[in-house]
Amino acid sequence: QVQLVESGGGWVQAGGSLRLSCAAAGSIFSTNAMGWYRQAPGKQREPVASITAGGGTNYADSVKGRFTISRNNAKNTVYLQMNSLKPEDTAVYYCAIIAIPYNYWGQGTQVTVSS
Repeated sequence: QVQLVESGGGWVQAGGSLRLSCAAAGSIFSTNAMGWYRQAPGKQREPVASITAGGGTNYADSVKGRFTISRNNAKNTVYLQMNSLKPEDTAVYYCAIIAIPYNYWGQGTQVTVSS
């Protein structure tokens, strides 16, 4: 059984920073790519960042230079460091194990950015 639990969301002023954490259970964590997605009100869920088992990363254009994804396999944890936050970043953020045939998803954590 796979379980993902996100934490670290909350309210922050524009220009501030937050770090999201995703704790994963099971050995699948260390051998799979991981991703962060977000869903804003009225919009579809979209990919934000991903990281392979070997540490390679990809970012959405909207967050490049501001967000950093990382993982600590020893702790079965993936992180999303979010700097220079903008109101447009407001969304529910979801952690995912990228797998076939379907991703595994966490419950989501709310991030609200206000001026």
